Amino acid sequence: MHIPHTRRALAVFTLVAAALTATGCGSSTLGSGSGTTTATATGSSAGAAVTATLDQALAAKVPASIKSKGTLIDGTDGSYAPNEYIGADGKTMEGMDVDLLNAIATTLGLKVEYNNAQFDTIILGVTGGKYDIAISSFTINAQRKQVVNMVQYFNAGTSWAAKAGTQIDPNNACGK
Repeated sequence: MHIPHTRRALAVFTLVAAALTATGCGSSTLGSGSGTTTATATGSSAGAAVTATLDQALAAKVPASIKSKGTLIDGTDGSYAPNEYIGADGKTMEGMDVDLLNAIATTLGLKVEYNNAQFDTIILGVTGGKYDIAISSFTINAQRKQVVNMVQYFNAGTSWAAKAGTQIDPNNACGK
């Protein structure tokens, strides 16, 4: 999801994400984040089994710089359950985004190192080479697309619930 070699990696990740599933703000400083958690791509974050298997053809397309490490370095803000959050042990990154990235990594023959980071530093971490990839409930917008490639794999929205017969104008809902 960043400049040259990662664009190629993102293309591979995009293909895998699409096959497996078939998300502001920014900062000018990286900050130190709040720690690193590491999980292998064969694990599961919240009890759901990761069922992905190695795909040799896709694994062959992983850029050499990542393949040689054997690990994707990820930046994630672990404060957005159920998408991504720090587990009960206080150090393991969990959530549906983690499950997705674990499945992608398994398919590519890689492990994942999750770095719990402040949300507004993650994109800079990708463009600056601190992270190979980021998965962290991003909203895709034109400003972000100017600096990183983004893949949409989840749609969220807002729902309203009211007692039957209640009339609420969504354009005038304050105080209702």
